[in-house]
Amino acid sequence: MGKNELLDRISIDPRICHGKPCIRGTRIFVSIILDNLAAGIAEAELLAAYPPLTSQDIQAALVYAAELARERWVPIAVEGT
Repeated sequence: MGKNELLDRISIDPRICHGKPCIRGTRIFVSIILDNLAAGIAEAELLAAYPPLTSQDIQAALVYAAELARERWVPIAVEGT
């Protein structure tokens, strides 16, 4: 599945979850997926906790995050300052 196909799995609709990026057809925020992955939660555990999710949805969240990382500045403390 290509990048554009994966990104099509993300929905941003001001009428749903206040416009936060979600997995299309759900109210599962992309940020929830990313937070769980960052906390070391395994994909299988995430899929079990959120039955509507698929592996492709998790990959879509990662692709979305990668696109944001390329396009935005995120304030992170610089070590040693």
